[in-house]
Amino acid sequence: MKVEIKTTREVDVKYLKVDAGVRYFEDAEVNGERDIDFCESKGQGVPKIPCVVKVKEEPERNIYSDHYRWCPVINVETGQIVDWPKGVDADIHYKVCDDGTYSLLDKDKNVLIEVNSYVPDILCPKEEGYGDYIIMDVDEDGYIAGWKCNQQLICGLIEGDFN
Repeated sequence: MKVEIKTTREVDVKYLKVDAGVRYFEDAEVNGERDIDFCESKGQGVPKIPCVVKVKEEPERNIYSDHYRWCPVINVETGQIVDWPKGVDADIHYKVCDDGTYSLLDKDKNVLIEVNSYVPDILCPKEEGYGDYIIMDVDEDGYIAGWKCNQQLICGLIEGDFN
């Protein structure tokens, strides 16, 4: 007889990897300038925000932004975004529309767990995101303002608890 047994294990989480399908990149300011509006440009151009990844050549939907994703890797202890370019600051208010994958990584960036879900509360240190928005300010050294990470927030991410 096959039986599924779930086990609990203690792990050291070092990073949170975000893979977010941002609907409107223009809802961010990078160094005080509004980011690209893909509706205006009909999908042409590149977002100014660091950590953006092009996933296909052309957009496929009428919002014109689905060919790029925002994929920062965040040090959970410090709130610093890995490889954020020095001197770049950002005010981010991204609608993600149930199009996010959030991975907890160890110190070697191996995936410990991956969750496809609403936006977790940990990504909304500036104001309430209601599971739909990433809302944060990032300073010129890549630190997220007001970052707080604790076991409750990590468990909320894993369990899909966004209340």
